[in-house]
Amino acid sequence: MPEGLEAEIWRRAASVLVGRRITDVWCDPRISPFGLEEMLRGARIDGVDRIGKVVRVVTDRPALDGGVPGAGSSGGGALGLHFGMTGRLEIDGIAPIPRLEYASGADRPEWDRLRVSTQPSSMLDGNAVPALRMNDPRRLGRLSFDEPITVGPDALGLTARQLRLALDGRTARIKTLLLDQSVVAGLGNLCADEVLFTAGIAPHRRADELARSEVTGLARACRHRLRSMLAAGGSTHGVLSPALRVGPGTCPRDGTPLARTTLGGRTAVWCPDHQS
Repeated sequence: MPEGLEAEIWRRAASVLVGRRITDVWCDPRISPFGLEEMLRGARIDGVDRIGKVVRVVTDRPALDGGVPGAGSSGGGALGLHFGMTGRLEIDGIAPIPRLEYASGADRPEWDRLRVSTQPSSMLDGNAVPALRMNDPRRLGRLSFDEPITVGPDALGLTARQLRLALDGRTARIKTLLLDQSVVAGLGNLCADEVLFTAGIAPHRRADELARSEVTGLARACRHRLRSMLAAGGSTHGVLSPALRVGPGTCPRDGTPLARTTLGGRTAVWCPDHQS
């Protein structure tokens, strides 16, 4: 947490900033590249896009060598927001996701990692607020500028052909591969468990043992199940809810006690009956 779904919610909310001019920037120097504040002051925001779990604020500043052009934007230099495990975003003083499930519910100014002011300025209840504010109590996230981001196909639009190519020749466990952003972009622990649950595939299966029909079903689960979760509010809104995962509880599909194991250092929750 947060995963690609949360990043997509923040991307959509931050699109209101397109066309504004950045008037002031403060960033935590411990998690940002040198000179970032000076680079962004006076820049116009030309677009907001997402690559996997990273939200990118595309500006009219020249792109650096090796930079990634903004999708659907002018292709200028981009501020990258990498949220880590506990980062969250506010736009114009409003949090599209008020609280992350596995993070502190507190909101302290000393946890701010980025504050961006714009013209027109942002007002909330008659008071000036940052147009963009990134808050992270554990300082696990970071900021970048025009950093090349190499990832696999995005989970929200994943096709069967893309997934077959990404898994071709792989012998690792399927859950481990789904968490590898170079294989599929945007999946975190909760969403990986959810799509495997939906597709009826056990997380410890080897990728090279999956039938063609299973890969097709897994890609379909990514496209459809993840979009339902996005509409509901993000990665904690799956069938395998946080309450079920903590138990673990029983399978909502067939009532079988859910299994809980560790794969690649991450907790996997699954149904040993319908996931084979």
